[in-house]
Amino acid sequence: MSYSPHPQRQSNRSASANGSGEYQIAPSLGPQELGKVLDIQFPAAGGGQDGFKEQVDKVLKWSVNTWDAGFLDKLYASTNPIGIAADLLLSILNTNAHVYNTSPVLTLVEKATTVFLAQLFGLPGPHIGGFSQPGGSASNSSSIVVARNTLYPETKASGNGDYKFRLLTSAAGHYSVEKAAQMFGMGSDAVVPVPVDADGRIKVAELERIVVELKAKGETPFYVNATAGTTVFGAYDPFAEISAVCKRHNLWLHIDGSWGGNVVFSKTQREKGLKGAELADSIAITPHKMLGVPLTSSFLLFRDLRQAWKAFTLPAGYLFHTAASDDPDAPLEIYDLADLTPQCGRRGDSLKLFLSLQYYGVDYYERAVDQAFANADEFYAALESKPEVFKIVSEKPLPCLQVCFYYHPEKDLVDGAVMTARTAEVARRLKVRGWMIDYAPGPEGKYFRIVINTRTTSEIIAQLVRALEEAGAEAVAEEQAGK
Repeated sequence: MSYSPHPQRQSNRSASANGSGEYQIAPSLGPQELGKVLDIQFPAAGGGQDGFKEQVDKVLKWSVNTWDAGFLDKLYASTNPIGIAADLLLSILNTNAHVYNTSPVLTLVEKATTVFLAQLFGLPGPHIGGFSQPGGSASNSSSIVVARNTLYPETKASGNGDYKFRLLTSAAGHYSVEKAAQMFGMGSDAVVPVPVDADGRIKVAELERIVVELKAKGETPFYVNATAGTTVFGAYDPFAEISAVCKRHNLWLHIDGSWGGNVVFSKTQREKGLKGAELADSIAITPHKMLGVPLTSSFLLFRDLRQAWKAFTLPAGYLFHTAASDDPDAPLEIYDLADLTPQCGRRGDSLKLFLSLQYYGVDYYERAVDQAFANADEFYAALESKPEVFKIVSEKPLPCLQVCFYYHPEKDLVDGAVMTARTAEVARRLKVRGWMIDYAPGPEGKYFRIVINTRTTSEIIAQLVRALEEAGAEAVAEEQAGK
C-alpha cells in the first residue's frame, strides 16, 4: 500500500479569510461564554433520542476540529477509519485488560506489541517488553518508580526515607517529570534541570558536573530523563554520551520519546535522531502523537521487563493467578498485566496500534513519517524564502516536525512584550481564518510553533504562509494605529 495523506474535510478558507467568520476551526468563545451556550444541566428525566441528538450536535459544533488540515496546534492530529474502528471495538468489548481471564486476546496483543516496539528501538536481550499507559506523562512517571525501586529496592516498602533523591532532566524537557516528583514525595525541587545547547540538546559535560556536585553534597541522583523530540524545538538529546555518564554513576537512563520516539518507524529518521536509544533502561513512545493512532495510545518500554514487574508487583490473590518464574534467565511471562503495571483498571489501548499496523503495515508508517518530515522541510523553505517578514528560530535541518519563527518585518529589535502581543493576535486572527497554531516563550517574546504532520500538503503550506502574511500585516497595522 502506498502512502497517502489521511482523508480530511476541506475547509472553505477563502470565505473566512475575508473576515466573514463563516468557517472557524474552533470556537472563539471563552469558558464563561461557551458555558452559557452549552447550558449544561442534569435533568431528572432523560431527554431520550431528541435530547441525546441535541447534546451530540452541541459537542460537534463547539469542539475543535482536529480532522481539518488547519489544525497545526499540538503534537497530534486526527486519526483514521482504522483508528475509529479499533476504538469502537474496545468500547464494544468493554473489558478490563488487568487480568488474562477477562481479556485474553488484549493481553497477548499488548505483550506482542510492546516487544515489537522494543525491538524497533534496538533494545537488546531476551527480557525486553513493556506495557501501555494512559499517556506519555504516565509513562514518564512510571519509569521513575521503576528506576527508584530497582536501584534502591528498600524504597518500595519503606518509601524515600533519608534519601535526598534527585532527578536530572533536560531544561527543555517535559513538565511531567516535576509533576511526578511531586506525586512521589520527592518534591519538584528534587528535579534538577540540565542546561541545553543552542539546539536544545542536553550538555553532557554539564550533566556529569551536576551529578558529581549532587553526590558531593550528600544527595542521591538516580535518574536521568533524556528527550527524543522536545516539546518546542523537537530536539534529540545525545543518548550514547548520556548513557556513558549514567553507567559511570549508576543512574537510570529514561528516554522520553513520547513525541519524537515515533520516528523509530523510519530508518532514515531513526538513524538521524535515535542513535544510542538502545542503551536506555526505559523508553516512552506515544503513537497517538505522530502516527494518527487514536488517543490514547502510549507505551513504556524496558530493556528488562523483570525490573518493572519487581517494582510494581504486589500480592492480590483475589485477582492475580499467574506468577513469574523463579528462573532468573527465563523470559517474564506475566499474563495478569495489572501485576506488572501501576493501574488495575486499564483499557486495552494496545489494540489501536496493533490493528493499525495490521491494516496499513509497518512500511506504511515509515513512508508516513518520512512524508511528514518532507512536509516540514517544505514549510521551513517557504518561510526561509520570505526573510523580509519571517525570522526563523528553529535550527536547520529540522530535528523534528515543529517549525518555530517570529512574524518580524522590522529590521530592528522589537520589544519582547510587543512581539508577544503580536504573536497572540496573529494566532487569534488565524483561528478565524481556519488555522490553529500555538506559540511559546522566547528571548524576543513569544514566537510561533507550528507542528507539521502527514496531511500537510503543498497546497496547505502555501495557504498557511499566505494567511500568516495577511494576519501578520493586520496585526502590525493595528499596533501602529494604537501608538
